[in-house]
Amino acid sequence: MSGADTVRAAVLGAGSWGTAYGKVLADAGCEVTIWARRPELAVALNEHRENGDYLPGVRLPDRLKATADHKEALSGADLVVLAVPSQTMRANLEHWVDALGDDTTLVSLAKGVELGTHKRMTEVIIEVTGVPASRVAVVSGPNLAKEIASEQPAATVVACTDPARAELLQRASTTWYLRPYTNTDVVGCELGGAVKNVIALACGMAEGMGFGDNTKASLITRGLAETARLGVALGADPMTFAGLAGLGDLVATCTSPLSRNRTFGERLGRGETLEQVYAHSRQTAEGVKSCLSISELAAGVGVEMPITEQVVQVCHEGIAPSVAMKYLMRREPKPERRS
Repeated sequence: MSGADTVRAAVLGAGSWGTAYGKVLADAGCEVTIWARRPELAVALNEHRENGDYLPGVRLPDRLKATADHKEALSGADLVVLAVPSQTMRANLEHWVDALGDDTTLVSLAKGVELGTHKRMTEVIIEVTGVPASRVAVVSGPNLAKEIASEQPAATVVACTDPARAELLQRASTTWYLRPYTNTDVVGCELGGAVKNVIALACGMAEGMGFGDNTKASLITRGLAETARLGVALGADPMTFAGLAGLGDLVATCTSPLSRNRTFGERLGRGETLEQVYAHSRQTAEGVKSCLSISELAAGVGVEMPITEQVVQVCHEGIAPSVAMKYLMRREPKPERRS
């Protein structure tokens, strides 16, 4: 992409994943402006070409600039990438909506389900902005920000109900180190990205309690099963959960020490309270809040999600991880194909 064909992208959010994805877009040839909530962070990104708060040691491309003015970031943008935590998406969008372009493609990087409404992020975006679903896309998959920013080869999924917009986003984020695949199953990709954070909390707890690979493999596999059950009940393609946005994202998030949800769960498994873990956590562990909305969403459509339910018990009811694990192991046995 060059000249008149250059895509202009605004990335709203200068955390680790927002910055890493902004780097991807710039490396792919887009002109990128990142909006940072704190003016001093925007200055640091421009002057030092580095996000020392979230991705220290990673040099940012010259095509990428930063600002603390959302209107400046959004001016003329073809792609607007929303890289804020899921529980703040609505409030941020309400502040930004008047500055959005008429035909902008809105891209969600957030992986969660809104508390209270039980809405996926694309549903929140559509509700707040009034844009058609065909203008809203998601990026999902094994997206550990530090590895992607370090240009370690990886694949991801860009999903949109409009195949042409999915392909535009695919071209805008294809680099030698990141290979995006397109999908039209927005529901499946979003649910895979949201529920994997909850299962990663459970895997982290197992790690913190000293359990081995059999335990974690069991949690990953059964976690995938309950994710797929919920997805199918909400209209997703079951095959999505066998791909990058399902199994791929789940494995990476549940096994990597770079995963904030897994790390958060590990501290809980070692006996720390929720408040103690929060005190040491710089970044948002989406699954801690989303487990509530996901559990309630599942109950509303009659889907059983036992691992998610036990994560809720640990994070919000004060149940010890060891008690939650015993409950899971003592549940009534069922055929694997049905449970």
